[in-house]
Amino acid sequence: MNSHSVLNRTLLALAGLVLLGGGLLVLTGALDLYGRWNLDPPADWPLTSPHDTLVPAQDRTRWTDEGWWWPTIIAALAILMALALWWFLAQLRHRHPGRLPVGNPPCDGVELHDSALADALAADTTRLPGVHTAQAHLTGQAHHPHATVDLTLDPDASPRDVLHALDSTLHRARQSTGWEQLPTRATLRVASHRPHRAE
Repeated sequence: MNSHSVLNRTLLALAGLVLLGGGLLVLTGALDLYGRWNLDPPADWPLTSPHDTLVPAQDRTRWTDEGWWWPTIIAALAILMALALWWFLAQLRHRHPGRLPVGNPPCDGVELHDSALADALAADTTRLPGVHTAQAHLTGQAHHPHATVDLTLDPDASPRDVLHALDSTLHRARQSTGWEQLPTRATLRVASHRPHRAE
């Protein structure tokens, strides 16, 4: 799983938990479930009665007379909006192509899912000499996909030799799909290793 998928799933999970918790509180207060079931909720629980508000008036006006209050609120909202916009643009920029046509010209009814090709490319790259681990994913449009390969090299590996071997791997991927080109961006890093002790 690539880093973008992990980030997206984490953010979606957090947003879902917040919305679920808020929705349950609102539903509890709206239906007055505690009264029906003869339960006695703690007095400081929010939104547990039909007359509760999301933010009480006392909390809304507690710091409004302070000089730092409104600049802090505006700055926090601006940061949240900037993060939301960055996330939205990231989804557009790293859009997955989905189903890819196979053949040149494309064969009718024959398609390859982008994740299947990415997994095959990562597995083939992992077997290269000097490669410790490899991850791959595809972005762009279905008729113009782009590959990104993240390589973690062994400490004694030669980056030039690895890139030369990777070019052969990409050539095989183009041959198997019938594509004339597959633009690829490779990121190299070296696996951490424990220093050797001199005896």
